[in-house]
Amino acid sequence: MYETTYHRPSSVEEAAALFAKGSEAKYLAGGHTLIPVMKQRLAAPSDVIDLGKIKDLIGVDVSSDAVTIKAATTHSDVAQSGPAQKAIPALAYLASLIGDPAVRHRGTIGGSIANNDPAADYPAAVLALGATVKTNKRTISADDFFKGLFATALADGEIITAVTFPIPAKAGYAKFLHPASRFALTGVFVAKTKAGDVRVAATGASQNGVMRVPAIEAALKANWSAAALDGVNISADGLMSDIHGSSDYRANLIKVMAQRAVTAAG
Repeated sequence: MYETTYHRPSSVEEAAALFAKGSEAKYLAGGHTLIPVMKQRLAAPSDVIDLGKIKDLIGVDVSSDAVTIKAATTHSDVAQSGPAQKAIPALAYLASLIGDPAVRHRGTIGGSIANNDPAADYPAAVLALGATVKTNKRTISADDFFKGLFATALADGEIITAVTFPIPAKAGYAKFLHPASRFALTGVFVAKTKAGDVRVAATGASQNGVMRVPAIEAALKANWSAAALDGVNISADGLMSDIHGSSDYRANLIKVMAQRAVTAAG
């Protein structure tokens, strides 16, 4: 057995101070990654710092041009947020697809993107919508935030405080989910900005985690329609291949999920 000290700070500043004092501290958000690895003795933090009850980290704010989701906001709260549903329906829909009710009522957006699981849903929305990740130290653009498999631009001890999503002209999300875990075998988020640019991100497909899909972006910028993707071929190079699906299968899923996302976006 090993000793772990549990902390429930009331502010971001208190959480950061506790982290700095710990010899091997870890932040706890929803706990869907940290708790299982602790049970398996793959992690033995000296201190567990629970961010879930910090009031300043909870809530959804919507302005005329952006949706800001604070980091400890649960997936369920995002999915059920009326203002978020109206501003970016695809984002609220994505949140409703994450895991099961138990996961959605505990998991948070900050924990999801900080962990950057290669099959998680939120990274696709963050990247496709060109979101900005805000921390207790700085702001990081989506294109600079994700650094590969389970890797991000976050420094040791840095805390995500919110994610701001520009409101697009159109957006859609579709995923082919694993029937047991409900993670994405492949999920695709498509977005058309008010300026006419197109961004497309796929999750669950690449060996390096969430990725942009330039071929689909180019086709949709020329013609925003599912039919515009009929002739697009996605390379299987660098895509995952496992017992759930080959790299060729996932390459096809990227196109199919993109077509469904465009149809959903309208």
